[in-house]
Amino acid sequence: MRLLAQYCIVMQDLSILPPMKPITRAPGAAGAHFLSMTDLDGPALEGLLEAAAELKSGGGFASLDRQPLAGKSVALIFDKPSLRTRVSFEVGIAKLGGITTTLTGGEVGLGSREPVEDIGRTLSRYVEAVVVRMLDHEALAALAGASDAPVINALTSHEHPCQALADLLTLRERLGPLAGRQLVYVGDGNNVCHSLLLGGAALGLHVRVAAPPGHEPSPAVVDEALELARASGSRIEVVHEPRAAVGGADAVYTDVWASMGSEHEAAQRRRTFAGFRLTYKLLAAAPDALVMHCLPAHRGDEIDAEVLEGPRSVAFDQAENRLYVQQAVLLHLLEGRRAGLRPMPFPAQLDLALASARAGQR
Repeated sequence: MRLLAQYCIVMQDLSILPPMKPITRAPGAAGAHFLSMTDLDGPALEGLLEAAAELKSGGGFASLDRQPLAGKSVALIFDKPSLRTRVSFEVGIAKLGGITTTLTGGEVGLGSREPVEDIGRTLSRYVEAVVVRMLDHEALAALAGASDAPVINALTSHEHPCQALADLLTLRERLGPLAGRQLVYVGDGNNVCHSLLLGGAALGLHVRVAAPPGHEPSPAVVDEALELARASGSRIEVVHEPRAAVGGADAVYTDVWASMGSEHEAAQRRRTFAGFRLTYKLLAAAPDALVMHCLPAHRGDEIDAEVLEGPRSVAFDQAENRLYVQQAVLLHLLEGRRAGLRPMPFPAQLDLALASARAGQR
């Protein structure tokens, strides 16, 4: 296996890819929005996962009469189809006492009926937070830059941070502390792969990506992950041989080969990715590894049905955990703004909100 562990080698090997324009970060106070995994540093990310775990266990607001989002409204904009993202946000917000207004991209006319900046300015006059699922990451950043309310990235072509949070929570539940563990991602270096690289690097989780030539993660994201890894001790690798890549893995992850926006390439990608399907034969080098998939899954393409449905699969645990990490993100942003227009680090913020809720019961 040819490991591209060194930054200079990674960049040389990825030179066949077209240069990518750096992603624009939304202006404003740090932590005002959640557009990227890099909006949370390692300690904040650890704290958010701890808060999500507490919410899931029933030790959080689920066991209290007082609902922290009571009287608060959240706008959900879906420019692309959604099952897990939409339902987990709508249900999660309702369980915390908030209300949602859900709109399709066609109803809003993202960037066509009016500029995205005007959408951000308008919605932030009505609601306390805005959740957006759209492909154009630059447009999302522009919307967030104009919004006085926190904006949450529910998926763009560049990142899928809410999914990665659920994945990291699932790994934490099964493996304990993530530092030093090995996650192997097999397949297309897409938005999910990007968020896993950045989140893993921040937490000290080793992340190895096995992708066909020309389908590696963005060099800019690899660069950013390597920078984070220098501080956390994480090991970031990009390789092209899936069989060797899975050796020693604690978890093996895959996603669809033709993500939203590249469906027209599905036939060609089936040929290109033929050796990257998660089969029990491929996983033989990691007999105890967890099997992960963000769903929806195309059985017979990126993963065999028997693997997805097998005892090592945690795909539906990942789907369930979307609910709790998204609740934690909303509380992180909204409770922090109430306390001083800037999110406080977890778990201190959660403890404060829990104490306030309990006091309200007396």
